[in-house]
Amino acid sequence: MNSLLFDHPLLQFFLVALSSIFFLVDPIATVPVFLVMTSEHGPRPRRRMARRAAVTSFLVLSGFSAIGQILFQLLGITLAAFQTAGGLILLLIGLEMVQAKRSRTKQAPKETEEATHREDVGIVPLGVPMLAGPGAISTVMVFMGQARQWQQVIAVLAAIAITCTIAYFALAAAGYVRQHLSDTGINIMTRMMGMLLAAIAIQFMATGLMTLLGLNHPR
Repeated sequence: MNSLLFDHPLLQFFLVALSSIFFLVDPIATVPVFLVMTSEHGPRPRRRMARRAAVTSFLVLSGFSAIGQILFQLLGITLAAFQTAGGLILLLIGLEMVQAKRSRTKQAPKETEEATHREDVGIVPLGVPMLAGPGAISTVMVFMGQARQWQQVIAVLAAIAITCTIAYFALAAAGYVRQHLSDTGINIMTRMMGMLLAAIAIQFMATGLMTLLGLNHPR
């Protein structure tokens, strides 16, 4: 029964979309940076900024997923080309995560330093680009481009919503999480996510390249 359930194409599509988006948003690895940026704020302001960050990332990711096809048509970009480019971005992020580094495609060190002097970091830089970075944006556009049924569209939006909800709770409880999860624990989780993300990136690139070379047909 369980094996038949996981063999369902829609469920597989949803699980791959959810894992890809979650690993890229990576809210757990954002907790230490969030604590540094909000070191002068109490629990209530932190929760408010966490909520703004989660809402911002949801709006950005869902917005780009909705207009992805329009952008493809306007710019004359094929899904296969974007899938290959997106896979390359994911691979670079995944390799940095394997080394337990905060990806520079999400935020440069100087931006983190500047953020410590802001009163509210919920929208920028926390919502964008730390949570909704280029890797996550390109990924949701690729998945939405692959969606051929309305159920798959709902699956992508649900994956975004679930990821952003988890991001809110992780950041809202940042102080508690930080007390019970050491730097080593965070690094281990980041490396594991990086390995899985790199594997997904290779699959993205392989599928895109094969389609561009005419070796298969896009689904």
